[in-house]
Amino acid sequence: MAVILQERGRGKFKPAPDYEVEEVRALLNQKIEEEKEKFADCSKEIDFSKLRYDNQKFNLLSLFSGCGGLDLGFEMAGLKAVMGEAVMEAAMKDKEIFDRNIRNNVFHTIYANDIFDEARETYERNAGRYIYMDKNDIRKIKNFPKADIVLGGFPCPGFSEAGPRLVDDERNFLYVHFIRCLMQSQPKIFVAENVKGMMTLGKGEVFRQIVQDFAAAGYRVHHRLLNSVEYGVPQIRERVILVGVRNDIDFEYRYPEPTHGEGVPGLKETVTLQDAIGDLENDPGEYFTGSYSTIFMSRNRKKAWNQPSFTIQASGRQAPIHPAGLPMEHVGKDKYIFQDGEENNRRLSVKEIARIQTFPDWYEFSRGTKKKNDNAKLDLVYRQIGNAVPVRLALAVAEPIAEWVKTL
Repeated sequence: MAVILQERGRGKFKPAPDYEVEEVRALLNQKIEEEKEKFADCSKEIDFSKLRYDNQKFNLLSLFSGCGGLDLGFEMAGLKAVMGEAVMEAAMKDKEIFDRNIRNNVFHTIYANDIFDEARETYERNAGRYIYMDKNDIRKIKNFPKADIVLGGFPCPGFSEAGPRLVDDERNFLYVHFIRCLMQSQPKIFVAENVKGMMTLGKGEVFRQIVQDFAAAGYRVHHRLLNSVEYGVPQIRERVILVGVRNDIDFEYRYPEPTHGEGVPGLKETVTLQDAIGDLENDPGEYFTGSYSTIFMSRNRKKAWNQPSFTIQASGRQAPIHPAGLPMEHVGKDKYIFQDGEENNRRLSVKEIARIQTFPDWYEFSRGTKKKNDNAKLDLVYRQIGNAVPVRLALAVAEPIAEWVKTL
């Protein structure tokens, strides 16, 4: 973790142990003010006449929607609240059942925004109904539409523990525009998702500031770190889920209790790689090919069949190794090898990582129309899937809200 110091010449990096919380707070306030100044430059207009509201349902607005993992989880929870679990599970398996029943729902998505063209194309291709798809940079949108719920996994590279984690990385402040949307849309509830590293950046001061800013917009803010593997996702993936309830709304959100756990009485067994992708071993579909970097080989990248996957990242090159064959062997400091040779190991395919992220098999991912080589086109799909919220984690988060909406 580091702070960029504004000094003459090259940017200087100050190690985490050498700065004080007050210094971080001052820097955060400065950056927030800079973001606010950009509001005056907002010039992109949403054509409100194209929005299709349903006054019998909770209308949902999606920011940083990506390919739609969080939104699909909400749609499935809303469908389950009306039609029951059997129909919802059938819709997860069959696109025709999904399309036929998706309007039998307590939620109704009206608008989705993302600047990633292929992800937006994927969302629209699978939505099952018309949704206003907006490609504008959120920082340039002048006015956001009214909505009952706002969802969004605001970008997280600046919070990631895998990167340099700069306190003043400009990507850390896009959440301010999420808040601007809340102030204009006035939803009853918002749900935001981000990486675990957000909680510790700047000795926790960044996270405290974010929660405080969301609360200042008029919301009771709840936050909890959830692990996807505890909700039927075959993957160890920890994410911060923030839920805000508008101060005048009589609803107390309660996070879902875990449904899965290895050897935990009363819970279902953890979903493993064998459960999730075992049937794809002889027909995995396309996968990213190429050499493995020294960094990739610095730690174990291969889980066994009877384990859940490592976290799926937004990169084909960084995809975990398929579980078949011998385990990787630790041969020295930050060094692993393939015991049975590189030629007998491969990365997980896009079809396999989609399963691990609990997307339905019928979900189609766009590769765009730009001229790229096969790996580059595949990487667009890995990026979409890896950036998404696992559908069944989103479903678990959404269920308490869907059940409450059903009672209104």
